[in-house]
Amino acid sequence: MNEDMREEENAVEEKPATRSMTHKVSDGLDELIHTFIIAAIIAIGVRTFAFEPFNIPSSSMEPVLLIGDYLFVSKFSYGYSSLSTVYGLLPMEGRLFGRSPERGDVAVFKLPADNRTDYIKRIIGLPGDRIQMRQGRLYINNVLVPRTPLDEHVAAAYLTPHLHAVDYIETLPNGRSHIIREEGDDRDLDNTPVFEVPAGHYFAMGDNRDNSQDSRTPHVSYVPADNLVGRAEIIFLSFKKDVHFWQVWKWPFGIRWGRLFKSIT
Repeated sequence: MNEDMREEENAVEEKPATRSMTHKVSDGLDELIHTFIIAAIIAIGVRTFAFEPFNIPSSSMEPVLLIGDYLFVSKFSYGYSSLSTVYGLLPMEGRLFGRSPERGDVAVFKLPADNRTDYIKRIIGLPGDRIQMRQGRLYINNVLVPRTPLDEHVAAAYLTPHLHAVDYIETLPNGRSHIIREEGDDRDLDNTPVFEVPAGHYFAMGDNRDNSQDSRTPHVSYVPADNLVGRAEIIFLSFKKDVHFWQVWKWPFGIRWGRLFKSIT
């Protein structure tokens, strides 16, 4: 009997400890879930209202932006619309705290054809502007935009440009300068009709002028203000060709270290 009583006493003593351990595990799991939810809300909030990361998938913005560049886009630069927020979290018409982009801004916008695909181009034309290409030269409101050829290719350390490519410094009417690339002045988009930018819209062009689907083409056309997502600000990561973000083991030799934290102008 004594042995049975001792076993029963031990069993009684172990039950509270077991319940306490169960509560600790449950509390720990609840805290983990709570922390995860808070972190997710913060991440969505940052991506919706502050900065959102994007990567460059094409050569249309060379030599300023290269395939493999990862950059931050400021969401507050132009205010907020249903198309600029993550997953359309603000289902509304128009823009909240809307601000107009400046000529020369590198902007991310939703392709007007589907309101879903992200494009990145430079804002060249503002509402009411008349934009035209004549023999490879840009005219804004019938005034030739000056360009100055560079002796060397920009970003030559990271990619080999087309044989006939020439890089230029182009200066817009507001005094802002940026680099463009031309492979010739007689390509498909080097001679265009006059584009009259409608009210509430913008005219966007790629810096790689002969290799860009932009507002010169029916595929893109004019960009409505509501389609603006944000302004490209800084390159925070950049990978060489054939290196992907998830290939962490390739990072030490696959990152273009010289492009990190480079401002986008």
